[in-house]
Amino acid sequence: MNKNYSLDQLTSIAEEIIQSSKHKILLFYGDMGVGKTTLIKEICKVLGVGDVAHSPTFSLVNEYETKTGETVYHFDFYRIKDEEEAYDIGIEDYLYSNNWCLIEWPENVKNLLPLETVDVKITLLDNGQRNIQLKTN
Repeated sequence: MNKNYSLDQLTSIAEEIIQSSKHKILLFYGDMGVGKTTLIKEICKVLGVGDVAHSPTFSLVNEYETKTGETVYHFDFYRIKDEEEAYDIGIEDYLYSNNWCLIEWPENVKNLLPLETVDVKITLLDNGQRNIQLKTN
């Protein structure tokens, strides 16, 4: 997928990401403020998460349950100092759980990530829209 979208198209973009993803580990790349957390919130909503998703900037990971009992993990590694912190929270257990793992700032834990992931790159365009590119690894 490589397309431009506006915020009023967020639900359809989230649905398309879920349907087209061959893996449940999604790595979100983009500058601060580009909309990674906003898109993840919408993906959680589309997956059926009952709680309002929010960024786990300080806790590193939030766990949500969908209405069907599926678990969704949302990671934010922006403030992580080294990969050892992620290792200490048991990141491997999360990543190999076969649950959805939505990861912001994955470049900060790149050596701990499995090979089978989906890169979600978001770029802010001059007209206020975003460009999203998906790449299956």
